[in-house]
Amino acid sequence: MESSTSTRLRTPRAAGTAGVAFALLLAAAIVLMRTAIPSGSPAEATVAPDERWAVRLALEIVPFAGIFFLWFMGALREQAGPAEDRFFATVFLGSGFVFVASLFVAAAAAGTVLNEAEPPSGFGRSFAYNVLSAYAMRMAAVFTFSASTIGRRIGVFPRPLALLGFVTGLALLVLGSGVPWAELVFPFWVLVVSLHILRTSLRRTP
Repeated sequence: MESSTSTRLRTPRAAGTAGVAFALLLAAAIVLMRTAIPSGSPAEATVAPDERWAVRLALEIVPFAGIFFLWFMGALREQAGPAEDRFFATVFLGSGFVFVASLFVAAAAAGTVLNEAEPPSGFGRSFAYNVLSAYAMRMAAVFTFSASTIGRRIGVFPRPLALLGFVTGLALLVLGSGVPWAELVFPFWVLVVSLHILRTSLRRTP
């Protein structure tokens, strides 16, 4: 009984800590990539030689961001417990897994283009950009919708936080591939959710 209670107390902290780590790492990777690669057509964009370190560092950060996101997902689902809705839980898990997979594919494609000795034709770079903006961000939107719905139904998320999640998901769904820097909306939402979870767990801990 004591072990079960201790696990329930640690789970929110694990979700909050993993979420903060993911949000900071992904935001750093996005900022590095956006700073190194000028805006415009991803097929025509070039990376200056003195900026290649920023792209390489961003690609090194992405796998760790994905690992922390998976930890964040697992801890959130554990916190929901048996009260979670099976339909929304399936969408929650599916969208989260596809988001991480798309993130890794985009990073791998960007890495192969960066390592090419000759100037790339533009296909690989455009492919990496499209996977990130059109697929990963759309899956992030679905994840945000499902997580906000589950959190609101079981009483974990207050109404303003759930509303923020729906607005974030809508922004990612509509603006994901058309507005530069729109990708930062998702790590910002995860950061807000994680800080709320940490604050709530500290209040409940005797």
